[in-house]
Amino acid sequence: MKLGTLRDGTRDGVLVMVSRDLKLGLPADHLAPTLQAALDDWDYIAPQLQSLYEELNRQPSARAFEIDFTRFAAPLPRAFQWADASAYINHMELVRKARGAEMPENAAAEPLMYQGGSDALLGPRDDIAVENEDWGIDLEGEVAVITGDVPMGVKRENALEYVRLLMLANDVSLRNLIAGEMAGGFGFFQSKPATAFSPVALTPEELGAAWRGGKLHLPLAVHVNGELLGSPDAGLDMTFGFAKLIARAARTRVLSAGTIIGSGTVSNRTRSAGPACLAEKRAIEAIGSGEAKTPYLKFGDRIRIEMTDAGGQSLFGAIEQQVVQHQPQR
Repeated sequence: MKLGTLRDGTRDGVLVMVSRDLKLGLPADHLAPTLQAALDDWDYIAPQLQSLYEELNRQPSARAFEIDFTRFAAPLPRAFQWADASAYINHMELVRKARGAEMPENAAAEPLMYQGGSDALLGPRDDIAVENEDWGIDLEGEVAVITGDVPMGVKRENALEYVRLLMLANDVSLRNLIAGEMAGGFGFFQSKPATAFSPVALTPEELGAAWRGGKLHLPLAVHVNGELLGSPDAGLDMTFGFAKLIARAARTRVLSAGTIIGSGTVSNRTRSAGPACLAEKRAIEAIGSGEAKTPYLKFGDRIRIEMTDAGGQSLFGAIEQQVVQHQPQR
């Protein structure tokens, strides 16, 4: 099934069901007021939501409405936890090689992961507001999962049992702030502003054979100003699947229902697929010619991140955002 959150003036919005073709929506707040509420009682609520989904696709009721994703928040407008990983070693290798940095010794054994800000997540049509272009504004096309309650120390072979939903993400990065923060030893903070998510989140069953082995085996198309940046396959060259990422995140702590775990920038070793972020394109340029020519995002630039099935049908709806200048309050 496909679930989304409609803005209604409250912090967490209202839970809605979205049809398979992304054309119709149906309020689901009589079953659970918000997506977080549904996740909190998933075993009881999910079968009822599934019945509603089948009804919406089979014979829509008078309560159904036409979808307008500009009215949608992120599926979880605020989450108890947002942890993003670096599951594609190829991406890490390229970016580090371009700046002459060595790979971590255990890079191939354990995924890197950071805890991002989850208190104000962006909707699929929200602007990317940044104060200064010189901060190196970049997009990062990713896949993410939402978990149920994950016990501490869960084994990798059992971790996928706790995946409730999947969605797409744009993990916005301010590249020119990263080096200074990392040098301090505490990791990302200001260099990782609010992340945006796709309009809808899907249950694994909705993806069929494309979801296997804890990986989503479909291309992720990333556009900047209407031009294709890249369309790397999210399942190909994913060094660490979501089973490993969930187990890593839960190694020393419980993960509460509603935890979001990201894959990191989708990246393929085949250059023809293209990258899912500008930093990787710049790294390839620097490695090849000694100079990164592609600029980072500027005010007014527009981005689009989308994944379609084999028939060309959009699965999650598209993330479509514009970069704008933020005017801080004085």
